[in-house]
Amino acid sequence: MFLLLRDSEINVVGGLEGFIGLGWFHIGTLWIAQELRGDGYGTALLLAAEQEAVNRGCLHAYVFTYSFQAPGFYQHLGYEVFGELEDFPPGHRRYFLKKTL
Repeated sequence: MFLLLRDSEINVVGGLEGFIGLGWFHIGTLWIAQELRGDGYGTALLLAAEQEAVNRGCLHAYVFTYSFQAPGFYQHLGYEVFGELEDFPPGHRRYFLKKTL
């Protein structure tokens, strides 16, 4: 699944890439242009993708992220940590999060 966020000039300024399989939705990449972060676009993209995943029969979603990226963003939207790797990369953590849709 691919969702794109475009500005008024039709330039791509954000997007979400995910995979659906076995009743699960995997969020591979979610990005928003730096100047648009904090304005709700990431939340809107993720919620739209989750709804599409539900429409396609998914019951759950999961994502991997790093301590220097966005674990708090996903947790704020109902994702819970089910695993983590310390020092991956060194000095940081990799988080594995899931959510029931």
